[in-house]
Amino acid sequence: MTEARAKELYVVVCAADPAAEVSRLVAMAQEAGWIVQVVATPSALDFIDVPALERQTGRPVRSRYRKPSEPKPPRADAIIVAPATYNTINKFAQGIADTYALGVLAEAPGLGIPVVVLPCVNDALAARTPYRRSVEDLRADGVRVLPGLDWERALAELGD
Repeated sequence: MTEARAKELYVVVCAADPAAEVSRLVAMAQEAGWIVQVVATPSALDFIDVPALERQTGRPVRSRYRKPSEPKPPRADAIIVAPATYNTINKFAQGIADTYALGVLAEAPGLGIPVVVLPCVNDALAARTPYRRSVEDLRADGVRVLPGLDWERALAELGD
């Protein structure tokens, strides 16, 4: 009998104030049985405690593409983007992959990887047509875009 492989959850973190609390999401996911890989946008690195997250997950926080000599990381079974900024949501919807985090997100719908996005966007930006269109486009691709920063609900959306 073979042992079941633990599921890999990528937590993509963007540069917004709630990023400082992403360790809570990581802990909740670990309690639910996920192996967590934190992927940060380059700007998010200033918002998170990288050494603490690396200790918590036992993995390096990834923010750049790997070098050819570096091993490939395990593929994600699911992805949560939290907090998701205006910029990341719009680029994700357009398929722009100009950072490692966006590259991971750009491929996910095509690979059938479930993605849950928790926007952290102010009212003025959320009212803009490009943002509303991006949310619509992501949902059309099967991406779950949820209101607020409800990390419990995001994990529940992924099931077990």
